[in-house]
Amino acid sequence: MSDFAAIILAAGKGTRMKSDLHKVLHPIAGKPMLMHLLDSFDGLSPTHTIVVVGDKREQLDAALADRDIVTALQEPQHGTAHAALQARDALSGFSGNILVCFGDCPMVQADTVRKLLAALEDGAKVAVLGFRPEDPLAYGRIIADADGTVRKMVEYKDASEEERACDLCNSGLIVAHTDDMWPLLDAVDNNNAQGEYYLPDVATGAIARGDLVRVVETDPAEVAGINSRAELAEAEARWQNDRREQAMAEGASLKAPETVYFCWDTQLGRDVTIDPNVVFGQGVSVADGVHIKAFSHLEGATLATGAQAGPFARLRPGAVLEEGAFVGNFVEMKKATLGPGAKASHLTYLGDTTVGEGANIGAGTITCNYDGYFKYQTTIGARAFIGSNSALIAPVNIGADAIVAAGSTVSRDVDDGELRMVRAEQLVKPGWADRFHDAMRKKKKAAKSK
Repeated sequence: MSDFAAIILAAGKGTRMKSDLHKVLHPIAGKPMLMHLLDSFDGLSPTHTIVVVGDKREQLDAALADRDIVTALQEPQHGTAHAALQARDALSGFSGNILVCFGDCPMVQADTVRKLLAALEDGAKVAVLGFRPEDPLAYGRIIADADGTVRKMVEYKDASEEERACDLCNSGLIVAHTDDMWPLLDAVDNNNAQGEYYLPDVATGAIARGDLVRVVETDPAEVAGINSRAELAEAEARWQNDRREQAMAEGASLKAPETVYFCWDTQLGRDVTIDPNVVFGQGVSVADGVHIKAFSHLEGATLATGAQAGPFARLRPGAVLEEGAFVGNFVEMKKATLGPGAKASHLTYLGDTTVGEGANIGAGTITCNYDGYFKYQTTIGARAFIGSNSALIAPVNIGADAIVAAGSTVSRDVDDGELRMVRAEQLVKPGWADRFHDAMRKKKKAAKSK
């Protein structure tokens, strides 16, 4: 394959999104749609990637700051062919194949681009990507022979009724060598219903000068553009469905697949069981044999072999369940490690905490890690037992095999094997409750008789 460059068009205002966030930065599975596209293109090792920007340029510049990507400004905006031309200066001196595509079509795959580039290797001067949707709507049409030779490209508004009856639609993706792309772009005019410079006219110009133009077809879902919140939700649903199928194919059991939501980087081992209504945020790694029970939310968490979480567990960034560890219902962890075989069965908050192997954290335990200014660490030793409704005020260390009695508020270190009981002395007044109830009933009865 010759040198390859990608031009991604992202200058539009995206008005149908009704958002202060640039359209191509809206996320699918937790990752901006533009980043889905860029990550896919990374598999092609492009020599250059140019993103053409316009509206909300500063947002795109910030989002791309840590990538080796150049932005080119389209201002004013006179159509897609005009947008592609704005990348020419950034590609000065480059000789090779160029792909032009749209930033709001995030699911285009590297293999599809390879097929387009292969068409150039087979003699085409221009290759375009087509698809056949269930409803062609107002897409531009590709009029082609059975062998994929393109005879005409036409926008819907400029098409005849016969041309509109064709169901082969233009995705907007187009490839050509620099020797052809720049002259063809320069030759595009705006003699059309919209008065704009259309990118498909690159293919039209090539056909007019007798060049071979080929169409490569793909699935409509791969090139579905996202212009509204509803279309964003549809793209999310397609991505989630594909990811669920992948998870099950790779050995995970999803009890109610349609209720499980993955993030773009979720990692699952084999023989993982995921109950209904589980949500994965970014940065979750799940090892073999883990069971995640219903209504749990995980983000930035690591679960080792045989760990269990939930139901109704919340694992926040930095939560680690080591081998065989267990958290139950209404347990929250943040920057906390539960050692091998350790458990916190219910109603517990563990923040900035390290729990040793085999320790037991009783119901209602809280590690008090924040004083309003700084966070502090709690360390709980191996096989320690923390009684129910205990508050561990960090920084504090609980030794191995230590016991903290239920209801204790611990603010000083507990040594190995020690019992720590921190409670107010119980006051007993025999008969007091009976006398209290008696007096209050009489008072209530007197109030009603008035």
